[in-house]
This record gives sequence, C-alpha cells and structure tokens, in this order.
Amino acid sequence: MTDLPQNLDHTFTAPIGVDVKGEMWSCVEIPGSAELFETRKSVRVDATVDDIAMQDVGLLVTGRGGHMLSLSAAVRKRLGGKELGDEVVVCLQRRLR
Repeated sequence: MTDLPQNLDHTFTAPIGVDVKGEMWSCVEIPGSAELFETRKSVRVDATVDDIAMQDVGLLVTGRGGHMLSLSAAVRKRLGGKELGDEVVVCLQRRLR
C-alpha cells in the first residue's frame, strides 16, 4: 500500500442493503473493495453518496472479505428518504487510513 492519505477515484452505483447474518443492514457494499484497499480490515475514507459529502467515515468489514459503507437514518433522510433497495451513487474520494 502506498503512503496514506491516498486519493481515490472509485465511483459505483449500488442498492442500499447488505445481508449481515440474515439481517438486512442499511449499508452499501463496495464492489472489489478488498483488492482496492489491499486489506480486509476496516478503513476510513472521504466519500460522497448522491453528492452528500461524508468525511472521515469508517468502512465496515462485511464478514465475506469486503467492505460496506453504513448509511444512518439521518444520512438517508438527507438523501431524500432513501431506504433499503433504493440505489445510490457512491464516490470514494480519499483513503485516510
């Protein structure tokens, strides 16, 4: 891994909702994240979700080797009330640690 922080330009569209041990969480799974970050451990990033800035947020591990971005009820409200199954555009801008 290169020195951190590291600029990223990783944009994708995905639905809100990640199955965690049979429960659906209001998160967005990041495709190819283990390869992108070269780790299966938690990382911190700056990102936007549908142009809503999210600074220094922790990406959770999925338990399957990838990462997911949690979207709280307050964030989903700022996204116009998006809920499970609704799609969002995520742009990972910078890896902090």
